[in-house]
Amino acid sequence: MAEVSVDAEVDVDLDVLIRGAGPVGCALALALRNSGLRVCLAGRPASQAQQSVASPTAFRPLALSYGSRLILERIGAWDTLATTPIEQIHVSQAGAFGRTRISREDLDLPALGYVADYQDIAKHLGNLVDDAIRVADDEALPRARLVVHAEGSPGEETKGRDYGHTAIVASIESERPSHGVAWERFTAEGPLALLPLRGAYGLVWSRTHSAAAALMNMDDAQFVQALQAAFGTRAGRFRSTGPRAAMPLVLRYRSARAGAGEVHIGNAAQTLHPVAGQGLNLGLRDVWDFARLVRAASRDALGSITLAERFARARRIDAQAAIRATDLMATLYVRRDPVSRALRGAALTALDLFPPARKLFARRMIYGASAW
Repeated sequence: MAEVSVDAEVDVDLDVLIRGAGPVGCALALALRNSGLRVCLAGRPASQAQQSVASPTAFRPLALSYGSRLILERIGAWDTLATTPIEQIHVSQAGAFGRTRISREDLDLPALGYVADYQDIAKHLGNLVDDAIRVADDEALPRARLVVHAEGSPGEETKGRDYGHTAIVASIESERPSHGVAWERFTAEGPLALLPLRGAYGLVWSRTHSAAAALMNMDDAQFVQALQAAFGTRAGRFRSTGPRAAMPLVLRYRSARAGAGEVHIGNAAQTLHPVAGQGLNLGLRDVWDFARLVRAASRDALGSITLAERFARARRIDAQAAIRATDLMATLYVRRDPVSRALRGAALTALDLFPPARKLFARRMIYGASAW
């Protein structure tokens, strides 16, 4: 960890040191530009790192909420980002009753969210950072009043659980264009999401570790056939798949996300199950709330426990709600007993029959705690 000075009388080279040059770290750098603060991003953004890396990076579809679009617009990082809008979300469970549809018309929005490849987001934000902020290698870092951890993992001092599942991600071509529809299908083996992306779909499929290993060892034709059997034909007949990647699914979160001279944001504060697509969206809300606090603070107060506690209070409700909601969905929707199937069906049916409840749920996923 970089040395942190919290004493205003001690010479420091920086006001804010951001450790981690992924999307969340880059977004914070952009949110703090023109603030008058001395800010440095530790690590190389994807736009620079990829210049010296010849091997391709695995495809990883991410859903950005409409609320995240608003944040990216405010920091000048939205207009040229290549995304596919989500106009409708169809949620159902296989082999049992219960389904609901959420539409952009329900909330009078141009889109419920947007889908992009992780690497496209990372490179896009990295390109904007290159000309706007100081960037340093993650070695011999200068002293700073405040260190922001955005490395992508909570590291030590975390709580959570191992879900015993692996997420398989891939690009899927169907005979029927996606047309802005996202599908969330809760199967007996785990949740299966199809996210619209450039006319095709980005797949996020949760299976047990052993089942996921078997799927990863299949050839493309066998994999497409297995996916079709699990999902059904609501999205048409699947034609092909791109390269697959697998990621173990865990919940990790820090019980204390801020202290004198340092804070944790994004995945460095909490790593969530992808079932509700909240990971990067929650991280961007961390960015926005933190940037507003830092801009309003005096330079001498940056490393204070007072600022750290303000940030922790500002993010507590939103972060805890997202952690609990995704954890509940990740555990409830993989149980095979009749009671769990009935509860899943009742919850989906209730959302479908009562528009106010459906709209409130959608607003919570889009805007976080500010939806209340």
